[in-house]
Amino acid sequence: MVEVPAVALLADRFAEHVDFFSVGTNDLTQFTLAVDRGNDLVAGLYRALDPAVLALIAHTTAAADRAGLPVSVCGEVAADPRVVPLLVGLGVGALSASPSALGFVRHALQAFTLPEAQALATEALRQPDADGVQALLDAFALAHTPELAALLGIAA
Repeated sequence: MVEVPAVALLADRFAEHVDFFSVGTNDLTQFTLAVDRGNDLVAGLYRALDPAVLALIAHTTAAADRAGLPVSVCGEVAADPRVVPLLVGLGVGALSASPSALGFVRHALQAFTLPEAQALATEALRQPDADGVQALLDAFALAHTPELAALLGIAA
C-alpha cells in the first residue's frame, strides 16, 4: 500500500520487494497535505486533486512501470468518474471503487483514449492547485461525457 509520501518517493526501492502497488489516495492525500480529514477545523484543506498528491501518484506509477508492476488505486477518487481519465493517464491500471460507482466509472472509461488521458495527466500536473486540476477535469468531462457531466452537476 502506498499511503505515505515516503513510500511513493522511494517506490523504485520498494518495487524490488513487492508484486504490485496499491495507492491509498485517502491516506496519501492526508499525509501529503498534513491535513486531518476528520478534523472539521482543517478538513476543507483536504484536496485529493492537489498537484503534490498527483505527482506522488505519477512517481509511483513510473517506478512501477520501470519494474513491470501493476498499480491500482483505492480511495474516493477511484470512484469519481471525473477523475478516472486522470488516473489512467497517470498510469494506473486498476481502480477499486464501490459497486454503486461502477456504472459511472465504466461509462467514463469508455469515453476517452489513452493518449487523451495521458495529455490530461500531463496538463493536470502543471496546474498550480487542486482548483486548477478540478477545472481541467470538469472541462474534460464536458467534452467527453456531456450526459455524465450533467448528472454530476458540471455546467459549461
